[in-house]
Amino acid sequence: MKDFIYEALPSHVTFGRGSVSRLHEVMERHGVERAMLLSTPQQVDQARAAVAGLGDAIVGSFTDATMHTPVEVTERALAELRASGADCVVSFGGGSTIGLGKALAVRTDVFQIAVPTTYAGSEMTPILGETKNGRKTTRRSPSILPEAVIYDVDLTMGLPAGISGTSGINAIAHAVEGLYAKDANPIMRLVAEEGIRSLASALPRVVADGGDVEAREDAQYGAWLCGFVLGSVGMALHHKLCHTIGGDFDLPHAETHTIILPHAVAYNAPAIPDAMAAMRRALDTDDPAEALFVLARKVDAPRALKDIGMPKKGVETSADHAVENAYWNPRPLERDAIRNLIARAWAGDRPTGAEA
Repeated sequence: MKDFIYEALPSHVTFGRGSVSRLHEVMERHGVERAMLLSTPQQVDQARAAVAGLGDAIVGSFTDATMHTPVEVTERALAELRASGADCVVSFGGGSTIGLGKALAVRTDVFQIAVPTTYAGSEMTPILGETKNGRKTTRRSPSILPEAVIYDVDLTMGLPAGISGTSGINAIAHAVEGLYAKDANPIMRLVAEEGIRSLASALPRVVADGGDVEAREDAQYGAWLCGFVLGSVGMALHHKLCHTIGGDFDLPHAETHTIILPHAVAYNAPAIPDAMAAMRRALDTDDPAEALFVLARKVDAPRALKDIGMPKKGVETSADHAVENAYWNPRPLERDAIRNLIARAWAGDRPTGAEA
């Protein structure tokens, strides 16, 4: 066995049906009393209903959380946070809202309680991606990690099929890269394989029947595990590409991950035999890249970057940006090969190496 270092993340997780009703208990446990509610405009009503039991403990709200965490939005939320006198934020929703909570925490060290309603997994990571002047950058810090997370499957029951599928595959991407991360360790490999297995099994069932509680629970469990992996070890080519392309063209986050993932796996496959073996077990397949491409079809997710707003001329730009300040990757980054990968993803072609 290779030498490794494992560092546990200090987060408090409450998992179970109806667990959002324990928000006040979580606040008391951690010694915070005044909460500001965060959400997107689309989830205002659901968010307010979920925290209604807190009563006067909600001292403010900011409901304009936005995809890719634009700095100008964070600055407006920061002014509201300071005016409210809140000592914690309750981030209700998906990656956009939880990202905003992280952006506030890294600037003020405010206590974070994340209540995720999608499967993206951002709530389990000390990683923040922010957009400024059209470019997305990421940073990592212990102060970014939410201190408490509440997983309540009841809050995901109305999650539309399209969002369920893409946010779930986004989470799978975290675990896939965790299998071959530079700082991977045996614990994270076990967690990653289980997370991939749980989500890949659950997502088609969720999309087929959004009211399938068991499938929703399996998906939320898998998302937790995959987010845990993302927060514990580094990432590689896939995440670099998604951050670059998503930030350059303001593309939807989960859909971008869903489209890029099979192609990134195919690119790295020759350099990651052990990770490929784990993916074969988790996905019950001989060809993980193809299986991930087919999974996107099963959950009715987009499979081409051109279909979510990326212009064709962006292929060259993204290839250039992808090799700038590159993340570590198990296979060396070759500009022409990366350009071909992006071109295939733009067109919606099968990943290289998969059956034509």
